Amino acid sequence: MSDNSQNKKPKQYYWHVWTDEEGVSHQTRTELTSFKKESMGGDADEQWNNHLLEANTKVLFTELPVGWVGTWHENPKPQWIVPLSGRWYVETMDGKRVEMGPGEISLGGDQNTKANAQGHKGHVSGTLGTEPAKLMIVQLLEEKWIGAKPGDFS
Repeated sequence: MSDNSQNKKPKQYYWHVWTDEEGVSHQTRTELTSFKKESMGGDADEQWNNHLLEANTKVLFTELPVGWVGTWHENPKPQWIVPLSGRWYVETMDGKRVEMGPGEISLGGDQNTKANAQGHKGHVSGTLGTEPAKLMIVQLLEEKWIGAKPGDFS
């Protein structure tokens, strides 16, 4: 008897921070679905892989101290952000606040926002709890990724 759960394509969810046509930032829960079963090489068993993109990138590891707040700002580049430990939050201009912990993913793509009546642009973020938030960040350095909308990376 075969286990069908091993053959079912997985989904990976992430929060996509993006800018609408009026320059307002939002967050949308989005899914990655383009997985295919393959081996990574040699005699390794097959696993589910999603070859998301090939791009000029910069990889950063960062630690946000307890109580850290990043006042209103845009992500400097479109960037994938993965918490490794600790917790953090992101609040966009539309008032949506998302709290994330280890293994949850955010794509920071809120470039080209326009200041609202309070002078806010982009998002505000900060740490939660009693430990620093350690993050891995993969910045997409090419201009073509600016303006990506939820679903563009499915």
